[in-house]
Amino acid sequence: MRLLRAFPSRLALALCGLAASAFVPSIAFADTYPSKPITLVVGYPPGGSTDLTGRALGVALSHRLGVPVIIDNIGGAGGVIGAQKVANAAPDGYTLLVGANNEIAISKLVNASVRYEQKDFTPIGLIASQPLVLVAAPAAGVKNAGELLALLKKNPGKFSYGSSGVGTSLHLAGEMLKQQGGVAMTHVPYRGVAPLTNDLLGGNIDFGMFVLSSALPYIRSGKMVALGTTEARRSAITPDLPALGETPALQRMDIGVWFALMGPAKLPEPVLARLKKALDETLQSPDFRKKMEATSSVVPLAPLDIDRFLVTETAKYRNIVQFANIKE
Repeated sequence: MRLLRAFPSRLALALCGLAASAFVPSIAFADTYPSKPITLVVGYPPGGSTDLTGRALGVALSHRLGVPVIIDNIGGAGGVIGAQKVANAAPDGYTLLVGANNEIAISKLVNASVRYEQKDFTPIGLIASQPLVLVAAPAAGVKNAGELLALLKKNPGKFSYGSSGVGTSLHLAGEMLKQQGGVAMTHVPYRGVAPLTNDLLGGNIDFGMFVLSSALPYIRSGKMVALGTTEARRSAITPDLPALGETPALQRMDIGVWFALMGPAKLPEPVLARLKKALDETLQSPDFRKKMEATSSVVPLAPLDIDRFLVTETAKYRNIVQFANIKE
């Protein structure tokens, strides 16, 4: 009987020991993270909007976390190759992704060969966003979205618009316009923004969908006509440019490009909390906000629920992809 009475106590002690040991990694992470350089993967070459966002964020996070933050540009497949590297990385907080909506939320919807899912990442937070802008060549003869819709309805299928590629946010914005406006326009995919810009300036295509920062110099110089930005309201960066949603037929237009900080799936909670805190502090920094505004991006005024945001955005993109039957 004495042995039987002792056994539960010994079992309880053993279980307590196991439970305590389960907390050791979390405590260790909380006490030591980060203890070495962090790599921020950017799935695009240097110089683009995602890269500029990543570099500004890297400087800010290095200051707040006390370790070097290294930018690793891994271009290719519209950001997918870089995102795949992060999805495959160890969930220790030392390999993170500064990604755009293309690779985080759209690519899998249009390309079945993309191997990762959103569940393969831990969302840390939204960094910034900027609208797209629909532009016309001056020779097209339209000055606003209302004139464009009238032109397209009179000439169904006659006109084309260009984007930086199939399945990009720019492509989806053009298809959203067609869906909401009830108009027909042929999509012409380019291998990036540079050849689209050259063709539009050269009069080889009448309309183009651009990230605001790419088109703004040409809009200001009069070489492109801005028909409207694509988010629900006018951008704080360009309050003089109308939003497409101000046109009644397009009042539900709301799409842009956004940048988010993501980690591999199953980041330990203490690491995630540390990164969220550093990101939130960065987003409240006037210096960081000014850097983002210089690239035509806007930082959210308050931290968003990134998980809910991703669900909402992905549902929106899925609707457009299904409407236009977009496949890559």
